[in-house]
Formats: sequence, structure tokens, C-alpha cells
Amino acid sequence: MGRVSSLMVALMACLMAAGVHGEDPYIFYTWNVTYGTVAPLGVEQQGILINGQFPGPEINSTSNNNVVVNVFNFLDEPILFTWSGIQQRKNSWQDGTLGSQCPIQPGTNYTYRFQVKDQIGSYFYYPITGLHRAVGGFGGLRIYSRLLIPVPYADPADEFWVLLGDWYGKTHQTLKQFLDSGRSLGRPSGVHINGKNGGLEPLYTMEPGKTYKYRICNVGLKNSINFRIQSHPMKLVEMEGSHVVQNIYDSLDVHVGQCLSVLVTADQVPKDYYMVASTRFTKKTLGATRIVRYSNGVGPASPELPPAPEGWAWSLNQFRSFRWNLTASAARPNPQGSYHYGQINITRTIKLVNTLSRAGGKLRYGLNGVSHVDPETPLKLAEYYGVSDQVFKYNLISDDPVSPIGDLTLAPNVINATFRDFIEVIFENPTKVPQSYNLDGYSFFAVAIEPGKWSPEKRKNYNLLDAVSRHTVQVFPKSWAAIMLTFDNAGMWNLRSEVTENRYLGQQLYVSVLSPNRSLRDEYNLPDTQLLCGIVKDLPKPPPYSS
Repeated sequence: MGRVSSLMVALMACLMAAGVHGEDPYIFYTWNVTYGTVAPLGVEQQGILINGQFPGPEINSTSNNNVVVNVFNFLDEPILFTWSGIQQRKNSWQDGTLGSQCPIQPGTNYTYRFQVKDQIGSYFYYPITGLHRAVGGFGGLRIYSRLLIPVPYADPADEFWVLLGDWYGKTHQTLKQFLDSGRSLGRPSGVHINGKNGGLEPLYTMEPGKTYKYRICNVGLKNSINFRIQSHPMKLVEMEGSHVVQNIYDSLDVHVGQCLSVLVTADQVPKDYYMVASTRFTKKTLGATRIVRYSNGVGPASPELPPAPEGWAWSLNQFRSFRWNLTASAARPNPQGSYHYGQINITRTIKLVNTLSRAGGKLRYGLNGVSHVDPETPLKLAEYYGVSDQVFKYNLISDDPVSPIGDLTLAPNVINATFRDFIEVIFENPTKVPQSYNLDGYSFFAVAIEPGKWSPEKRKNYNLLDAVSRHTVQVFPKSWAAIMLTFDNAGMWNLRSEVTENRYLGQQLYVSVLSPNRSLRDEYNLPDTQLLCGIVKDLPKPPPYSS
């Protein structure tokens, strides 16, 4: 073999070694979490800032990036951040819920390390402790598709975040006192768009003839929000990490905890236009406006705002119109796939019915008769250290609750799920108030949404709704929703109401998914830097998982 050939072989060997041992890129953030002054409704109050910003800074990533966020807590109470919609593959240690992590104490820091593995799309983060989300600490989290993976639309000229939410105009301490005393939060004081309620200064500027992507998230506490832009139709292209069939909408209902992406073309008369956000399903409609300006625009926005839709039936029908784009690639270079629900062997059906109680004059919410209470020791740590029997009991609720459900039991609510089983979950909402649920660690298929009560024979209706892979599901009043998923992500995962009042007062549970092999193939080890608290704080560390 000649010298050139030998060099080529050596070079190829080096490249192959680098490919085997190389890691995906890392991106780093440092956050200083402080109190500061905010005024979403024009009245100054105490809020939560990240690096002095409200809303907080964007996390800007690409599929498979490793994200490192070093959080310094300068508040006077503990805090935790959760990354809504990020699946945390094999890594519930970084999920940021009180069932998986100890909170970051005042005057200390903690570094989150997670990978946005095989995901794309628009998401957001927020503080899940107490009522912190009510006064800030939230921000956008975008995941671009890798360059080699085709996206089913042309690159936009620019991208804009639209973070919508209801706002209560009170400190988080005051709101927490309301709930702790047994009261409801009641109605919000107003609505904001990116932390403001109005104004004539442009939030964003568009150039005539160009198309822009708007990443829209409902970061509020309680209310669904309808979003629209004067004279500008919106082409829906992505919802919660899935490319969708690109239908055109004059307005979109965005439910609590949901994110979606639309394309908007600047093809109208050059001037100012209002973006409009208004509450849905409320006796009194609350709204907010912000300005979008054409770069060569002359003239103010018309004071005549586009009207909001009425009734929850309109919203349900819109929800049904969302279709997965099964011919588009997602985070991997292959189509997103198709599923024949009638041919899938359902291993288990879990029906979850939301209930409330006012026993003793105190409001509580629950699922199947249990109102969740967070123990001092995070559930995942108790399980990992082998002391779960001292902290909680599994399966306090049944998969098929009796009707009517009696008094609520206050306790940690944890159910066991068999690793890699295919599960059907039914959310039944007997109340007159819409509900929204989030399941950490997974995307799932929302295969049916119907009024009335669910029954097994209604599975034949599942094909009426082409499933869009998502991580939240809306359950309309006096209605039910069915989702399907495979529990293939080992860990301790939070299933919660996205309505903050309901979650805080017990309408949540945890799903324990244990790998029978205790293998690194299925789940990462406890990080060396993980915060410890409760009864595990001084216990010897268990042996690590084997490879």
C-alpha cells in the first residue's frame, strides 16, 4: 500500500472514530432570576425577571442540541423551571417538576442539562413552583429542524414570538394565599401579549410581500385565548412539534399551555395593523392589542377590531380541523407516519375524571377522587433510593372510577405503567368549564374529542380525528377526549391540568414508568449534581444503572 493510500485509510479511521464518539452540539445559558417591576396592564407590580427580562429570554436550539441552563435563584423562595413539551428522553431528572426534582433554594444555583432529542417546533418554559407563573418567569423555546431535514414550507423572512396570557394584576404571594385559604383565583384582570396590554408602538415590523412565522403560545393561568391579526389570514404549519396540513384561519383558539406556528404574508395596504387577543368561554371578554407595522406603512391601524368567535362548539370544530401532515419529515429524515387505531393492541385503558370538592369550605380539585399533594421528598428520588413506601403509595386510583366519585382523598397520586405498553387514556370532563391537560415526557395522539360520556364502543369514532402528535389536550365542557401513547420513556412523569388553579389544588398525578433492566439504554443515572432533599438527603447513593 502506497503512502497516499495509507494516509487516506488513517484519515477515514479518524473520521469514523469521531463519528462514533462525537456528541451533538451544546448551547449554554446563564439565568439570573430576580424580582423586578412589570406592568402588563399598565399598573406597576412585582414580577419575576430572567436576566432583567420580562418575558424571559428565548432558548434558541436545533433538534438534538444539548441545552445547558445555569439558574441562579435570587428570589426569597425556592423555584423550579419546567420545559413544557420537551420530552426529556430517559431523563425525568431534568423535567423540573416537584415530583422529579428538589427546588432551587434562594441564594443558590442549579444547572439543567437536557437534550431536545428528535424534536422540532415551538414550546415555552415557566416556573412550576407555587404561583410564580402568574407574575413572569416564562419565555419561548424554539427548536429548529436540522439543515438536512426538509421543512414543508419556504424559509420565512423572520420569526416572531407571540406569548399570550391572562393576567391577574396581583402578586404571586397574594394569589397563593387565595388558593391556600380555599378560595378560587376568580376572573383575571386582563390579557397581555408579550407582557403588554396595548400601545401604538410596533411590536414587530414586516416588509411588504414577505412571509413571516409567528410562534404563538398561551402562557396564561386559566383562560383559552383567541388570536387574530387585522386583515391577515394565518396559515397553520406546526402544532406542538408536529407539521400539520396547512389550512388557513382568520383566528385561532390557543388553549392554556399550547403552542402553534403560523405563516403570515404582508400583502395588505402598507400601514399599521392590530394583533388581537381575547378570552374565550368567559362571561366578560377581556382583550389586548399590539401593533404590527409595515416597514413602508403610512397610517394608523383601523379601530374596528376583527370579532372573536362565540361558543365552545366553534372551538371544538376548529380543534377537529387540525390534521397531521403525514408526508412531511419531522425531526428525523422520514415521514411522520400513519397509524391505524383499530389495529393497535391496547394494553390498558385509563379513564380520568376531574372532580372538585369544597369540603370544610376549602376548594380542592382531583382526578378519580384523589387530590394530589407534593411530598417533601420528590417521588422520583424516593423511588430511586428505594424508600418510596415511606413517601407514597402506588395506584390509589382505579383505571375505571365508579360514578359518582365521592369525597376527595388528599395524597400523592402516582400510578404505575408498564414499560413500552400501549395505553389509551380517556379524559372525561363533567363540568361546564374547559380543561387542558399536559403529559410530560411524551407526545401522544389525540384521536377523538366528543361531547357526552365516553364508552368503549365509541372507539369506532377515533378515525374521525386524524391524530396530531401533541403534548397537551383540550377537554371541552361536558365532553371527553381520548389519547393514545406508548409508555416507552422511563422515568417519573407529571400529568397535570394546565389550568394553574386546578393543578395547584390537586388536579394532577404522576406516572411511574420503570425499566425492568435498570439499564442506561432505558434511563440515565441520577446526575452527580442533582439536588437532594427530604428523607433521601443523607442516604448513601444507590449503585448506578449498568450499561
